[in-house]
Amino acid sequence: MANFRTHIQVASAVSGLLAAGMVWAGEANPAEGALLWLAGSLGGILPDMDSDSSRSLDIVFRLFGGLAAMLALLFGQQHLSLVDTLVLGAVGYALVRYPLCWAFARFTVHRASLHSLLANGVFGLVTVVLGERLFGLDADMAWLTGLFVFLGACIHLLLDELYSIDLEGRRIKKSFGTALKLIEWPAPLPNLLLLALLAGSWWLAPAQPGLSELLARLLPVSHIW
Repeated sequence: MANFRTHIQVASAVSGLLAAGMVWAGEANPAEGALLWLAGSLGGILPDMDSDSSRSLDIVFRLFGGLAAMLALLFGQQHLSLVDTLVLGAVGYALVRYPLCWAFARFTVHRASLHSLLANGVFGLVTVVLGERLFGLDADMAWLTGLFVFLGACIHLLLDELYSIDLEGRRIKKSFGTALKLIEWPAPLPNLLLLALLAGSWWLAPAQPGLSELLARLLPVSHIW
């Protein structure tokens, strides 16, 4: 399994390059680019939200709180005074950093249902819903933010799976196949809860832009020529 530093560095690098490319091509402004970079970096460690390590939990939920604060600041920039915006950002950070962190530490098991592609989809769609409904992002930016979270989380699973292959010893470790999986099995109740969250988030999410449109903004290669 890749260590925490590797997860955050790789996810941050990939999401940073993608976000910088979008800003350069005029597909996002600098504030939106920073939000997307933070979302991708956060996605890179979300599968470790259920980690038994207090250090990992602290870092995960500090970054998660930072994303909540960033979304609150973007919302406040359009709708609130400066003082109210700063208060909203602080409250968003504190709520995520402390009660949500405690809840995950109390009720989850590491590398189980939250360490799956199903959970990654939930992470991304919940981000879309919160971004649009709670923080006032337009539909396209909400979907892009959710997409960056999903991509970062998939990078996490892929890195863990790659670290299960011992190239020097030419062997496959016992952990192979436990990271990059569609769902955790057998775990019917957690899977049903995740499916319910996925369906509910899809229903609450704004109308999704076309996949080709999203990819054109995410990978604006046409602007190079």
